[in-house]
Amino acid sequence: MDNRGVPIIHEVVPSGQVMETVQDWASRFSIETVVMGDRTSSQEWLAQWTEKLGNIATLPAPQLIDEHNSTLEARSVYWELYPPKGLRRLIPEGLRVPPRAIDDLAAIVLVRRYLGRSIN
Repeated sequence: MDNRGVPIIHEVVPSGQVMETVQDWASRFSIETVVMGDRTSSQEWLAQWTEKLGNIATLPAPQLIDEHNSTLEARSVYWELYPPKGLRRLIPEGLRVPPRAIDDLAAIVLVRRYLGRSIN
């Protein structure tokens, strides 16, 4: 995140490329904290993290964050970051469907939960 708390990068990375991507980011950025959802296959990811990235001294161990309803909350984040235009503004937020996958925004929800604040 930048100094305003806005994500520098948010993207969906194929599961087979996650560890390589983290290594790349570790070489490009100063990573202070890593957050990871506590549910879907988190124990498997923690094991991979330790096995494949445990020797990178600059990478902290991931902090597990409650991910309950994070995908639902990510819908609101989408509309916060990309406000609807034109007639779409008149549709109530609960009825709007983002036009793309929002897994990257669900990750932003986890970061917000970890920080205990909103990203504006």
